[in-house]
Amino acid sequence: MQLLRIFTSAFLIGFSGAMMPGPMLGVTIESSLKRKKWTAGPLIVLGHGILELTLVIVMTFGLRDFFSRPAVAGIIGLFGGAFLAWMGYGMIKSGIEKTVSLSEQKNGKSFGIENLVLAGIIVSATNPYFIMWWASTGMESVRQAYEFGLIGVLCFYAGHIMSDFVWYTSVSVAFAGGRKLISDTLYCRIVLVLGIFIAAFSVYFMTSGIKMLVAG
Repeated sequence: MQLLRIFTSAFLIGFSGAMMPGPMLGVTIESSLKRKKWTAGPLIVLGHGILELTLVIVMTFGLRDFFSRPAVAGIIGLFGGAFLAWMGYGMIKSGIEKTVSLSEQKNGKSFGIENLVLAGIIVSATNPYFIMWWASTGMESVRQAYEFGLIGVLCFYAGHIMSDFVWYTSVSVAFAGGRKLISDTLYCRIVLVLGIFIAAFSVYFMTSGIKMLVAG
């Protein structure tokens, strides 16, 4: 049951980064329109996933002793929860005010990278939002998952990368035919609902952080 919870929470929290407009979404839409193939999204996510897998491995093994310190774990939990709350607030605000749009991403910057797997790696590594997410929320998620051993970390990674594959594959399918099949209204509603979940889950992160600090 705990492993299922890790997978499900990682899957839902993963949308906090996947769905928000950014270079990776822009490249996915641009590549789908240009190539007229739904495979653009999965290939870009494959590169993105390779980079994320590397980070998860480093955090799991390189920071294992670091995570074991209650004070450190508590601070990471508070910081990760605060960042998650900020993301949730942004998603809720964007959903209500309808300030996010898939249409605007069609005119995003083209990176001119033909190898989409490589494009996924590059646009992720150079995105400050991606770096901040993994330095806070991602690190706390890995720490909590590791409490159940390597299988817990594997469940976290599987759930997290699955959210990317689901969203970006959907985007590619929607735009590969040369026309948008996901309306901006629907997009805003999805962002709003997920934002509420993300904001609620941030409380759990911060509460866990406080408990770790008290225990330390």
